[in-house]
Amino acid sequence: MSEPIQLEKRGHIAVLTINNPPANTWTAESLAALIRTVETLDADDNIFALVVTGQGEKFFSAGADLKTFADGDKARANEMARLFGDAFATLTAFRGVSIAAINGYAMGGGLECAMACDIRIAEAHAQMALPEASVGLLPCAGGTQNLPWLVGEGWAKRMILCGERVDAETALRIGLVEEVVPSGEGLAKALALAEGACRQSPSAVARCKTLVMSARDGRSHSDGWRMERELFVELFSTEDQKEGVNAFLEKRSPQWKNR
Repeated sequence: MSEPIQLEKRGHIAVLTINNPPANTWTAESLAALIRTVETLDADDNIFALVVTGQGEKFFSAGADLKTFADGDKARANEMARLFGDAFATLTAFRGVSIAAINGYAMGGGLECAMACDIRIAEAHAQMALPEASVGLLPCAGGTQNLPWLVGEGWAKRMILCGERVDAETALRIGLVEEVVPSGEGLAKALALAEGACRQSPSAVARCKTLVMSARDGRSHSDGWRMERELFVELFSTEDQKEGVNAFLEKRSPQWKNR
């Protein structure tokens, strides 16, 4: 059987493909595989960026297979909710830059996966929604938390409470995605962005990401500024700091070690 999460390494970039055709739905197996894969990549000093996409041309991911919840089993629901939460929290916590190449429908848990990434690139034909309430459920893997942060409370309520589906251009306008590209070009654009990320110091990127994400915790500006200063000084204990400054002064490309 094919792996539910396919992994390909391209230099310092890891490409993860959700591989459960025809709709790339999430299962207990694929969620557990996502956790294992991201944790392994996190421990690999040679990986600086991560791109997530879906197998095929129509679906990024349609979310959970509703057959899983048809019998109303609370224990199964609890286990799946835990797996969804752990999987996408692990993706969010990846120390490098994560980019979702949304190559089609991103529905429910599929959109929650994309929102767990740092950046989202949508192909022109993509459609996005959190339709859980229409089948008596709710987004349980960050959807109710991440969507209002990205698009504001009004659009989050339209999508979650009213079941509104958005196309790629609307997603761009409301801030759900950062760019729309022609169909078939999502992965290439995501890889180009990842290449740009790989030219940055991975040690600095990890700390910058921590600081940017900390703004979601409602910290005061003074706390944020204090954290900036502390992590700035912390970089001086890394090899990458010395390499970056000296490479600039010596007019050469830096050779990052991610430590």
